[in-house]
Amino acid sequence: MSELFDRLYIFEMANNHEGSVAHGLKIINIVANLAKKYQIKAAVKLQLRELETFIHPDYKGRQDIKHIKRFESAQLDFQDLEMLVKAIHEHHLTSIATPFDEFSVANCQTLGIQILKLASCSATDWPLMSAMVEARKPIIASTGGLNISDIDHLVSFFYKRVPAFALMHCVSLYPTPNERIHMNFLGKMIRRYPYVKVGYSGHESPENGMGVAAAVAKGAQLLERHIGLPTEGVKLNSYSLDPDQADRWVSIAEEMRVVCGDGDHKFVGEDELVSLRELQRGVYVKQQVMKGAPILDDNVFFAMPCVESQLTSGEFGRLRAKFIATQDYVAGGAIYERTESDTIRVVRQILHDAKGLLFEAGIALGEDYQIEISHHYGLSRFHEVGCILINLVNREYCYKLLIMLPGQIHPSHLHQQKEETFYLLWGDITVNLQDLGKVHMKPGDKLLIHRGTLHDFATESGAIVAEISTHSIAGDSYYADKEIAQLDPIQRKTFVENW
Repeated sequence: MSELFDRLYIFEMANNHEGSVAHGLKIINIVANLAKKYQIKAAVKLQLRELETFIHPDYKGRQDIKHIKRFESAQLDFQDLEMLVKAIHEHHLTSIATPFDEFSVANCQTLGIQILKLASCSATDWPLMSAMVEARKPIIASTGGLNISDIDHLVSFFYKRVPAFALMHCVSLYPTPNERIHMNFLGKMIRRYPYVKVGYSGHESPENGMGVAAAVAKGAQLLERHIGLPTEGVKLNSYSLDPDQADRWVSIAEEMRVVCGDGDHKFVGEDELVSLRELQRGVYVKQQVMKGAPILDDNVFFAMPCVESQLTSGEFGRLRAKFIATQDYVAGGAIYERTESDTIRVVRQILHDAKGLLFEAGIALGEDYQIEISHHYGLSRFHEVGCILINLVNREYCYKLLIMLPGQIHPSHLHQQKEETFYLLWGDITVNLQDLGKVHMKPGDKLLIHRGTLHDFATESGAIVAEISTHSIAGDSYYADKEIAQLDPIQRKTFVENW
């Protein structure tokens, strides 16, 4: 259910709908129009308090206690709340509510609220949090005023107890000045809790678009702001958006999503390549070269322009290949030659790909290890079928890292002498076991593979697996595919001493 939180815009009714159903319905209409205009997934959030028990009897009606007057003036009865929730759902918006007491959690259940929100001020209210867990609803928790240890406790308490859980970076200052937003902390939460969706609940000035832009740039999935409707009798506070400001807030966020791109891959278009090639130097011969003759370093020079299909200075210098002329070249002529991929270049690229995944996962190897590239159908098909093994320890026990590149598979095989356990450190992997079928692993999962069990595995986005086993013996891998089985192990492996 965590997909509920993907790119979700949450609009909290400023001052909880001003205690007016009509006013609340107008805000819901505004949010519905924004959702339609920008084609976004939007939610409207209410606050629920059972004031009969929430406020101590001795303090009811007090004007000198902050918030009590506001809470009492904005209170709606249950039938009024039903009307608001019904309108939210009729507009195909998501309903969210922040309950501040256990009775209100029960009311959320009765109202059909889809997501519960834990306010920052309630983030250590364990009785309330326990009641929210028992509701079995997706939960979003704000983290204003909490240190990292407090947030760790929140994640530990909620993550496996509810259908879906998300965190909101939040600063409980109203309005929040830029120097107190600390958006880098949102990035830290994303790294620290990779299995939890993280968003930003902003309280900065309505004119300030930098907060939401920074949140999107840092990877926030959920975005939340207070929204209100100023009228003759309603004046918005200093951190709530009016309809025009809300429109601009969404627009900034959506524009920043375009700037950041979809996912974390880099798209390189043909137009970009053409633009770069126009500035690159091509390779030209100084003196005439006849067909069949070698093209030597001392008989070339580099200059622009580099015309279509011409060999570039970068290709010539990086490949260091022995180019043989396939045509006659006159002095000053552009060279149009290509070379086949050589083993050294292919292996170097594989190692770069593997190092990149290790860097991305934050895994350091140290200095003492051996690298083994398994290419069951040859290096030319390695990115389709294969695996990189980092051999770290091989005594009576063995410890390896298995690195799988995106989209790679490893063919079916078994070990007669080795028993092994896979422990997924990073990425995704699906192991197909002869006796259990497909096992989809996520980081932190471990899987025992018994001796004699045929197994194959594959990854979609790439994977780094810790393999812990008994002593690893060369030649103890028996493949189901006869094409692989007939090969000597040395024919399907390339060994590298270091990067």
